Order: sequence, then C-alpha cells, then structure tokens
Amino acid sequence: MSVPAPSAPSVAAPAAAPDPSERWGILYASVWLAFLIFPVVDAVQLDAPLWVRSTVLLGVAVFAAVYVAAWVGEHRRPEDTQRRTPWFALGLLALWAAVTTQLGSTAMGMLVFVVVLCCLLGTQRVAVASVVGVPALAGLTWWLVGDLAAAFLFALVVMMTVVSVVLRGMEQQRELRQAVQEEAAIATERERVARDVHDVLGHSLTVITTKAELAQRLLEKDTPETRERAVAELADVQSLGREALAEVRATVAGLRIARLGDELAGADRALAAAGVEAEVPTDVAVVDPRRRLVLAWVLREAVTNVVRHAGATRCVVELGQHSLVVRDDGRGLGHAGHGNGLRGVAERVRAAGGVLEVTDTAPGTRLEVSWP
Repeated sequence: MSVPAPSAPSVAAPAAAPDPSERWGILYASVWLAFLIFPVVDAVQLDAPLWVRSTVLLGVAVFAAVYVAAWVGEHRRPEDTQRRTPWFALGLLALWAAVTTQLGSTAMGMLVFVVVLCCLLGTQRVAVASVVGVPALAGLTWWLVGDLAAAFLFALVVMMTVVSVVLRGMEQQRELRQAVQEEAAIATERERVARDVHDVLGHSLTVITTKAELAQRLLEKDTPETRERAVAELADVQSLGREALAEVRATVAGLRIARLGDELAGADRALAAAGVEAEVPTDVAVVDPRRRLVLAWVLREAVTNVVRHAGATRCVVELGQHSLVVRDDGRGLGHAGHGNGLRGVAERVRAAGGVLEVTDTAPGTRLEVSWP
C-alpha cells in the first residue's frame, strides 16, 4: 500500500512578486507633477504685477517640493511616514489655498496631489478624512466659481479620489498577501526542522539505546572479553551522541545533508548492534546521483523502524539506479499506523517525483522507493 503523504509538499512559500512601486515609487509620484503645468501656465499669463506672478510660481514650486519630499521621506524613513503625512498634507493645503487666491479654479487640480498623498501614505483615519474633505473643498470651489473649467477639475478630483482609494485597497491586499506568504514560509520551515530533527534523532537515539543495552548485557557477563566489547560499545555511544548533537545543530541551521554512503554504513552498524542479520550494499555508484539524497533519508528511517519496531532477525537492503528496497522478516505492519517518520519520508519522496510503497509481506515488511 502507498504511504499517505501530507496534502502539500514541504517547499518554501513562493516569494511575493516585487512591487514596482517599491523601487520606482518616487519616480511614479514625480511623474504626476507634470499636471502642475496648468497652474504654472496660468501664473505666467496672469494679469498681475511681476512680483505676484513670481510669488504664485514660487508657491507652485514649493508645493511640488513638499509633495516629493513626502515620498522621499516615505522611502528613507518609512517608519515615520504615517506620522508625518498629515503635516505634509496640511502644508500642501495651505499652499493650494494661497495659490487659489490668485488663480481661482485653475488651482483645483492641485488637490489631487493631496488626496493621493493621504490615501497612499497616511493612516486609515487620514485617508478617510482626505477622501471626504478634499472633494468637499473642490466642490465648494466649483460652487463659488461656477464655470465649466471648475466643473471639469471637480470631476478630475473626484475621479482621482476614487483611484486613490482603489490603489490603497490594492496595496493593503498586497501587504496582507505578503504577510500570509511569510507566515506560510515560517510554518514550512518549522515543519522542515521538525521532520529533520525527527529523522536525525530518531535514528541516532535508537542506535544509542541499542548499543547501551548491548553494553549492559556484556557487562553483566563480566568477563575480560565482554568488558572489552562493552567499553567499545560505550565509546560508540559517546561518538554517536556527539554526532547526533552536531547533526541537530546543522539541521536547525538548515545545513543538514544526508549522504547515502554514510547511511549505508550506519545502517549496517545499527542492524548489527540490534542483533539483526544485515545484507547491506556498500557501493552507491549504481544509484543515480540525483536520487541519493532522498534515498539516504528513506534508508535512515526504514532501518530505524526495523531496529525499533519490527522485531526482525534479518534485513536486506537493495539499491537500483532509481530505487531502494528494504525488506525484513519481522512482525509486519499489523494494525500499526504510519508515524511521523514515514509520513516525512513520503513527503520527501513525493516532492522529488518518486513513489513510496510500504507492503506487509507476512511475515515482515517491504519498503520500496522508485521513480517512474
């Protein structure tokens, strides 16, 4: 029967697509300043003394500078953006009011920059205030002036207000999507660490326990030969403990790489320590290099299960170019379910495009990994 694998393979969550506005936000904001050409032209053509026209042009230039400064601040110190945005908006409104005293409804288009700034950089409260207040100011100007140009500019302000609201909603959705992806990546990484630690410690602790029990039985016999053998087994326990600690550290750091040759040697030692007659190949050259990493993890879990659960007297490991078979003559699957270890290796195999099958051979169990 096939081992059930989790519903989703353990792969890193896809990174969110880079938002062009994060790289080109200041440029995007500055492009719209081209619309200030209309109040600039009207200021140049204004029927007023030179100093008045110069003052109006200066006011428009300062308006543009304040608007760009708000976006520069958003990119350099984004943590302070929402706190500063209301002050930038008030400055823009003051400049608009000053220019409007000379240009009238022509300056109404400057209100578009205020609502865009508040919606895209401000808090929710500031954005709502701008969405309500800016069109109201434009409508009041239209009502006071009452000409066709004012009606057109009022419609422009309303349209850009709607666009700004939509853009803010899209930005919030993007941030929410990014947050969800980051949480998924964290959960995936936790799952990886848990699976790898289980695979590393499950095997190592099983071998350590088996060798410690063997050393205890040898010491109970209390002969020179058994004492020497027990000392050797305890030395192996100490070495395995250090290796397991190093492997856990490497796993947590994301550096754990299982090697098929090492796992074959470790399987032979573990089975021998458990008193299981082992038939384990030593040459990994027959295996496709692309399959060795996955097969190393599967072999580790399979041998751990044989030593810990099977009660077997014989275990045979067979390697092929794209396959691994582990057979034992133990008690078989019975009614036992698949633990975290088998689910973990099933996930690894499936992610690599292979198939993992565990069959009850009565007596014994046959585990096979293969690729189509």
